[in-house]
Amino acid sequence: MQEFNYHSHTYRCGHADLDFTDEEYVEAYIKMGFKRMAFTDHCPEKNEIDKRNQMRMKYSQRKEYLESIQALKEKYAGQIEIQSGYEVEYLPGEEENLKELKAETDKLVLGQHFVYDDYKNLKIHGRDEFSDKELLRYAEYIEQAMKYNIPDIIAHPDIYMFKRKEFGEIEAKVAHHICQSAEKYGIPLEINLNNIFANTYYENEKLNHKPIEEQRKNLGKVIYPCKEFWKIASEYDIHVVYGIDAHHRGQIELFNEFVELANEIIGKDVIEKLNFVDLK
Repeated sequence: MQEFNYHSHTYRCGHADLDFTDEEYVEAYIKMGFKRMAFTDHCPEKNEIDKRNQMRMKYSQRKEYLESIQALKEKYAGQIEIQSGYEVEYLPGEEENLKELKAETDKLVLGQHFVYDDYKNLKIHGRDEFSDKELLRYAEYIEQAMKYNIPDIIAHPDIYMFKRKEFGEIEAKVAHHICQSAEKYGIPLEINLNNIFANTYYENEKLNHKPIEEQRKNLGKVIYPCKEFWKIASEYDIHVVYGIDAHHRGQIELFNEFVELANEIIGKDVIEKLNFVDLK
């Protein structure tokens, strides 16, 4: 089992379980035998760009968030290593603000959820359809973030498959661009497990307890991990990790099942070619 998870959210983002405390996250990781974990909640924005409700913590919550993590670091020292962090998006002009967030934390996870269109309107994955040009810009933004040494991990690099009808020439070009950049800058890519959770064990905003054999029946609904993306990734000399992308109570405890299902989606032949690393 991978002994770390560096992708965890908290109630502060507004769309995680509101009654799931920071300490309960830590206790769940310890119970599962993890040796290291990081809180990487959706980052606050000094310049408010993403104006959606219940999508990220407020800038005023930074101090309390980091203090909570520091207190847990001290309380659980010797049981688990706890790191602080954020999940961030890169946008041109925001480099200094992102570096400020990096300087005050241990880990930054880049989860690129949006891009600017030609008129500097925000196009958001899952809500808006990206043109081919905007999809290529998604890969360019990820490369720029790596160039500026912002992320420690690229989260769900294949999330761009939302609202794409097939994995064609443009989709493959985006995958190659991301993987080439990851290889060049040495930044690990994450096999994200959250969309598996959302389409199997999580029904009507509640955790179900069906056996894994029943959960497999819904794998056709899973958008990422995307088998075609990871097949391309296996052609590159890149590092790979799994990420729970935890938002809900009970999610951490299902890590092994999620990995099993992710591996089935991607395929044993591809999984065996990927270079999984023990990331400190």
